Amino acid sequence: MIVYPAIDLKDGQAVRLLRGDMAAATVFSDDPPAQARRFAAAGAAWLHLVDLNGAFAGQPVNGAAVTAILAAVTIPCQLGGGIRDMATIEAWLARGLARVILGTVAVEDPALVRHAARAFPGQVAVGIDARKGRVATKGWATETDLNATDLARRFEDAGVAALIYTDIDRDGAMGGPDIAATAALARAVAIPVIASGGVSSLADLLALQATGVIAGAISGRALYDGAIDLGAALAALARQTR
Repeated sequence: MIVYPAIDLKDGQAVRLLRGDMAAATVFSDDPPAQARRFAAAGAAWLHLVDLNGAFAGQPVNGAAVTAILAAVTIPCQLGGGIRDMATIEAWLARGLARVILGTVAVEDPALVRHAARAFPGQVAVGIDARKGRVATKGWATETDLNATDLARRFEDAGVAALIYTDIDRDGAMGGPDIAATAALARAVAIPVIASGGVSSLADLLALQATGVIAGAISGRALYDGAIDLGAALAALARQTR
């Protein structure tokens, strides 16, 4: 299972939100590239980046910070937030991103997701953000009646690289992920599923890996607060697989 340290970008700074509330942002670093280098030095195989301003604006806002992170590390990075048309997808991948995450457009324009996944094999993921199992879009500000599993199944044959499933009510709350719901989603589709929201301890990571069906886990606040030591966690996960 891959651990994805999260760097959420708001106004050029690395922050964490509580349950997606932009007014409840805690700044953890005013130097995101330096933070990216620290994660890479600790052994991270990937980084998970989010343009928070972009998610609300519907277009990239923290482009300079993302570009600086890409220049600072050699490990692959995935990015979500404000990526809602083919031109933006193409531009980000051309700048060195390994993978783009499409969330709002997965609901509003699924044909775009399919087109992008065909055009860029292995480089397009779908972000499924949900409250109580229902998908939310536009920076989590708009709630839909769409069930998360139903949305995932729509892309079963689209060739997307991964699904990032975020439990919004748990995001940033340090209360643990919804392991059962995430594992159920992973069993419902053949697409690799990455867990996000509430991953707050080594025990959480070990429990997610122990399901045998979850491909990755994203963690942010727990890494910044020191609740998870990234290097130690990676070593523990490696031991569990032996």
